[in-house]
Amino acid sequence: MATDPAELINRAQAWLAEDPDPETRDELSKLIEAEETDELADRFAGTLQFGTAGLRGELGAGPMRMNRSVVIRAAAGLAAYLKAQGDGSGLVVIGYDARHKSADFARDTAAVMVGAGLRAAVLPRPLPTPVLAFAIRHLGAVAGVEVTASHNPPRDNGYKVYLGDGSQIVPPADGEIAAEIAAVRSPADVPRPENGWETLDDAVLTAYLARTDAVLTPGSPRDTAVVYTPMHGVGRDTLVAAFGRAGFPAPVVVAEQAEPDPDFPTVAFPNPEEPGAMDLAFATARKTAGVDIVIANDPDADRCAVAVPAPGTPEGWRMLRGDEVGALLAAHLVRKRAAGTFATTIVSSQLMSRIAAAAALPYEETLTGFKWLARVDGLRYAFEEALGYCVDPEGVRDKDGITAALLITELAAELKQSGRTLTDLLDDLALEHGLHATDQLSVRVEDLSLIADAMGRLRAQPPAALAGLSVTRADDLNRGTGTLPPTDGLRYYLSGSPEAGIEAARVVVRPSGTEPKLKCYLEVVVPVASADALPEARTKAATALASIKRDLAEAAGI
Repeated sequence: MATDPAELINRAQAWLAEDPDPETRDELSKLIEAEETDELADRFAGTLQFGTAGLRGELGAGPMRMNRSVVIRAAAGLAAYLKAQGDGSGLVVIGYDARHKSADFARDTAAVMVGAGLRAAVLPRPLPTPVLAFAIRHLGAVAGVEVTASHNPPRDNGYKVYLGDGSQIVPPADGEIAAEIAAVRSPADVPRPENGWETLDDAVLTAYLARTDAVLTPGSPRDTAVVYTPMHGVGRDTLVAAFGRAGFPAPVVVAEQAEPDPDFPTVAFPNPEEPGAMDLAFATARKTAGVDIVIANDPDADRCAVAVPAPGTPEGWRMLRGDEVGALLAAHLVRKRAAGTFATTIVSSQLMSRIAAAAALPYEETLTGFKWLARVDGLRYAFEEALGYCVDPEGVRDKDGITAALLITELAAELKQSGRTLTDLLDDLALEHGLHATDQLSVRVEDLSLIADAMGRLRAQPPAALAGLSVTRADDLNRGTGTLPPTDGLRYYLSGSPEAGIEAARVVVRPSGTEPKLKCYLEVVVPVASADALPEARTKAATALASIKRDLAEAAGI
C-alpha cells in the first residue's frame, strides 16, 4: 500500500492515463487535483481480488473499485485461461443485470473475448442470472460471465464467472484465472475490436422459459393468488411470463418496485432478507383481496423469498426463512417422487437430512455457495439458507429464483386445494422430524480486521458452552474435513438439554464471501410430541436461540 502522497499521485496519474472510461477518468482527475490522498490511498491499497465469487466491489476509479479497466483486465485473464485450457476458439456467453455500468462491462467483456480469438454472445438485454446459467449449457459455451452484484447495495457491481458445465468457478480455476489477470500489464495492451460478437435474440430466453415448465407436474392445481416484487431488479418480465406459460393467475406486481432501477430507491438494501425490504410487498398484499403468498426475487432473480399470512401481526405477513422454504420444496419434491441427491450447505438447516433419510434419498452437505452445490454427483435438488434453490439442475446448475417461485406456487396451490397452507406443512415436518429452528447473528463492519479479530478470538478461546449447552465438538474448517476442502469457518455441535427440551444444537461461524459481514448460523432441534405442543416447542427454541446468540456474541467480542 502506498503511503507517500507523491507516490499515490503518481500511481493515480498512471492509472488515469490508461482508463478507457470518461466518467471514471473525470472522477479520478478531480481526486488528484484536490489531492484527496486518503481516498486515493483507499482506492490504490491493492487490487480487487478475483476469487470464487469472481469480482465484486464498489463502483469507481482505481484498482480497488469496479470499473472498466478492472473488467477489461478480468476478461483478458479469463480469455487467457480459456486458451490455456484448449478452449481458445470456444463460445463465451455474457449476461448482465440493470445496475450502473453493467451493460458497459458486458460489452467490454465481449470485445475482449473476440479480440483474443474466442467467440462471444451477449444476452439481448438485462435478464435474470439463471437465464445466463441456462444459456451456457444450452449453447454449448466454454464459459459464461454474468455482470451483477446480486443483492449488494446500489454503489456495487460484480463479475461472476461460470465454466462450460454451467456452474460457477471453484479452486483451482479461480486462482489460475487470477494469475492470468495479474499478468495483464495495461488495459491498453488488450485488443478490443468495435464489433465481432453476437447479440442474441429472444430464442435463448424462450428456451429457458420452455424449460421452466418441466419443474411442474402436468395437471397440478394452479389456483394461487400471488403478490410479487422484483425488488427494482430484472426478474419481473421473466417471472410473469413463466407464470403465464404455467397457467397460474398473473401475480400482482408491487408497483413501486416493478421497474428495474439501479438506485433501488425504496429499500436500504435490495435484499429480501434485510429489514424493511419487504414492507411494500406486504402493504400491497394487505390491499389485495385473497392473496395466498408473497414472493420476492432479489435484483438478479437468482434468489427467491416467500412470505405467508401471519394474522395478528402488525404486517399481517411473515417472511419464511430460507431454511423453511428449502424444507418445503424438499418435501414437495419427495411427494413428486423425485430421484437423485438432495444437497445443502454446512450453514443451512439439517432438517433436509432427515427428510431425505425418511425418503431413502442420498444427501450431501457442501461448503457455502452454489459453486459447490452444483458439483454434487447425481444432484436432483439443492438449497442454501440465503434464499437460493436449484430445482432443475439439468437446466440451470445454479440457484434459480424463477423456477423456485413456480415450484413453491405449485405447492401452495396443491395445499390450498386440500384446505391447507404452507404453514400447515411446516407444522407437519416439525411433528415428523422435530422442530428445526434457525436464526442468524450477522454483523456488518466497515473495518474488515474486526472480522479477522473475532475469528481469531474464537480460535484462541473456543467456547466450552453456549446457552448452557456443552460444546461436544468443535471443528476448525480451516483444516478441512474428510468431505470438505478447507475454508475459513468454525463449527460447534452442542449437547441437548432434557430440562430445556432441546434435542441438539449447532453453530457455524464464517466471514461472508460477498459482503463485509461476519455471519453466525444457529440451529436448535426441539422434539414435538403433538400438534398441541408446537407453540411450547417454538417458545423453547426461541429462548435457546436468543441465549446462544448472546453468548456467541460475547465469546466473539462482537
